[in-house]
Amino acid sequence: MFEQTPSYIKQLLMPNGKSKQGRRVWSIDLETVWLPLLHATNVMGDTAIPAEALGAPIRLGYDKDGAVKFSNSGRPVTKVVKEISQTVTLIRENMVATLQDFTHQVVEGKANEYKASVTTALKAGKPILDKDRLDLNKAVKAQVEQALREAEGKPEPAPEPAPEPAPEKHKQAVTA
Repeated sequence: MFEQTPSYIKQLLMPNGKSKQGRRVWSIDLETVWLPLLHATNVMGDTAIPAEALGAPIRLGYDKDGAVKFSNSGRPVTKVVKEISQTVTLIRENMVATLQDFTHQVVEGKANEYKASVTTALKAGKPILDKDRLDLNKAVKAQVEQALREAEGKPEPAPEPAPEPAPEKHKQAVTA
């Protein structure tokens, strides 16, 4: 069992600065992370992603009739090539399995500490969940009441006036 958290897990938990925003695949930047990684894995012989996929990783989307596809906003639709998206999916699935394996090892090796952590978190989260539940119930009730008023043709009730602020106590000037 682990005496310390493995370095690969610690690295995942450390802030690493702000990266520029570009096309993302699985919420990770294609240009600065995926493409360099996939070039490196090709060089090492771990993958065989075609050069044209790495050279043109984003392609236009086409309709079934062969016409360029456009979104509702009028922009052309683009997609990441299949070879890259499939490799990212494989990496994601393997990463999830690695994280689950680490968690399983900690649960088995430090069962009492893990249980205490979960119990503490559930207790700490309960007031937040209770408040959210009450707020949601109030909001749903208000929507139902509004829908009924609209269905009956009644005007919306005037909002309740905000309570008057308490008058401030005036400080008296002290004269000597």
